[in-house]
Amino acid sequence: MYTLVIDETITKYFSYPKGFTLNGNQYPADIFSKWSVAEKEAIGIYEVVFDSSNKKDEDYYINTNQSFNYADGVVTASYGTAVGKKLTDTNEVWTQEDVDNESSPEGASAGDPMNDEKGNQIVTTGLKTKYKTGFNLEAAGLLAPTDWYVVKATEVSDYSVPSAVTTYRAAVRTKVNAMETAIDNCANVNTLITLLTYTMQDDGTVTRPLGEFPKEVV
Repeated sequence: MYTLVIDETITKYFSYPKGFTLNGNQYPADIFSKWSVAEKEAIGIYEVVFDSSNKKDEDYYINTNQSFNYADGVVTASYGTAVGKKLTDTNEVWTQEDVDNESSPEGASAGDPMNDEKGNQIVTTGLKTKYKTGFNLEAAGLLAPTDWYVVKATEVSDYSVPSAVTTYRAAVRTKVNAMETAIDNCANVNTLITLLTYTMQDDGTVTRPLGEFPKEVV
């Protein structure tokens, strides 16, 4: 990405090479690849230096838009301070700004529920619900291959589910319940990240504080 800088002010952005006119002169797109850095900067074309030091994992944070700045012969694109996503579900309501801008329904006031087309309040899912839902789906997937044992036991009077299968299925449920509790106990985004992040241990294994589901029964 490039910018055009005139009198130390960024006046134009180039997301991709393209021709442009400057001071009555027409410049083709290939100057971006054929001209040297010094040649491009002589007419005010500067390649953008991207600074991602403030950018955080988008699974957990909302990053700001990049801001562009020219200083000391360098154009830098950088992020502001990222904001952690909400941990808990949020019931969406109309704000005073929505009311003032007439983007809310007629007669709505600030604080009124924001409803969908069926009249149900819109709820934004928080990180805790997102990850608990994901682990419950994983647990369901682990249990599915042995469901037939349970079904057979309900239909065949002289059949019992093997003890190994029963023990495994109980362990899966116990583990997913423990995972949900651990996630619910997270006080902030950083705590949740730590809970879910795999790290190398002294013995060479890679584990996470949340732990793992039991091994599947074949």
